[in-house]
Amino acid sequence: MSDLQKTLKEEIAISGIGLHTGEKVNMTLKPAPEDHGYVFQRIDLPEKPLVKADLDNVVSTKRGTTLEKNGAAVNTTEHVLAALYGLEVDNALIELDGPEIPILDGSSRLFVEAIQKTGIVDQAKPKNYFVLNENVAFENNEKQVEMLAVPTPQGEFRITVMVDYQSPLLGTQHASMYHIGEFATEISKCRTFVFLRELIQLVNNGLIKGGDVANAIVMVDTNISEEEKERLASTFNRDKSELQKIGIGILNNVELQYENEPARHKLLDIVGDLALIGRPFKGHILAARPGHQTNVEFGKMLRKIMLDDEKKNPKFDLHKEAVYDINRITKMLPHRYPFLLIDKIIDVDENYITGVKNVTRNEPFFDGHFPEEPVMPGVLQIEAMAQVGGIFALHNVEDPERYSTYFLKIDNVRFKQKVIPGDAVVFHLTLLSPIRRGIVHMEGKAYVRNKLVFQAEMMAQVIKNK
Repeated sequence: MSDLQKTLKEEIAISGIGLHTGEKVNMTLKPAPEDHGYVFQRIDLPEKPLVKADLDNVVSTKRGTTLEKNGAAVNTTEHVLAALYGLEVDNALIELDGPEIPILDGSSRLFVEAIQKTGIVDQAKPKNYFVLNENVAFENNEKQVEMLAVPTPQGEFRITVMVDYQSPLLGTQHASMYHIGEFATEISKCRTFVFLRELIQLVNNGLIKGGDVANAIVMVDTNISEEEKERLASTFNRDKSELQKIGIGILNNVELQYENEPARHKLLDIVGDLALIGRPFKGHILAARPGHQTNVEFGKMLRKIMLDDEKKNPKFDLHKEAVYDINRITKMLPHRYPFLLIDKIIDVDENYITGVKNVTRNEPFFDGHFPEEPVMPGVLQIEAMAQVGGIFALHNVEDPERYSTYFLKIDNVRFKQKVIPGDAVVFHLTLLSPIRRGIVHMEGKAYVRNKLVFQAEMMAQVIKNK
């Protein structure tokens, strides 16, 4: 598949029962614009609140991942999120008229099949991958969970899972997904599983009201009492006689699709929970005895690394329409060839500005600096950054051509790597303090291919021309 963002070709309607609430839910998956991500909407509530699929919105991980925002909760989100993420859909609006995603058969299979039947379309903007560049280790000693993320040589998204429940029925199992393309065929149809002893506890706590042998693999590894059989029969609307011959094995007599189907389902859950990071991930996840709680905890560790990396190496869309093109820039600044060193402004608000300089071999300074190894002089990089700052200082001023900006101070200048012909230098400046008496104090950073090349703090004053 391409590296462009993707959304659904058309709306998809799916109905079913919620696992824990037992309520029928109508769900509609809808196309969404670029950079929208996954967002749930509770259309059954007043004002139809939105709940973004985000790690910060996780409020519970008991037998599923529950999100809540704006007074609205969405339960058991992991299977539909895994389907979207596993098919590399980046943007979707998920409308619900109830509090829980339909459990269907306890896997992602029916979601995947519906999406594949409807189709997926490319969008205009590229995907914003989170590429892991370092090892990240996580442990939860109480739950005996270990997770590790490592970079992958080809930048794939891989997962390797080990489960071990110390049960006579379900011993140690392993499962692997070597690239995201395997999700639909090898992982999506693997169903959730539960031990009967856990099922009884859930019933006693008033949960899994929508549970049924059709939407989970129920494993029996202990004997149960007659009273417990009666409670189970009543909860699931079954005749008690169906439960009389329960023995060690699988309660619903279903055939496992794979010998390691439970481990594969745990892998499916990781895909769904890591979708909450907010960007497609490239790296290898190794997980021992994972669960929803630890998936979320580990996801938060990974996201912190992602956000720290964004601060150090932000990504800029050089193809977006200019806020100020070269013609508008020349009306605001007094500089002219060969000293006009900025080509366009691509973003500006009350606190920051972003401008671009396309460096070519035709720049006159390369004839002397240096003909055999052309390098943009550091002082000219500073001047280009200052011109971007000048536009920030003047962009809200009436008749900006009647004003000029003059340097007062330059501090903390650091050059990280050289700028050469062919580079597009992105200057991103942030206001450090409110503008007073025409004094503008900004921190600037310059990037080439999203890597920092130099930084500085600058102070200038806006003065009206005589």
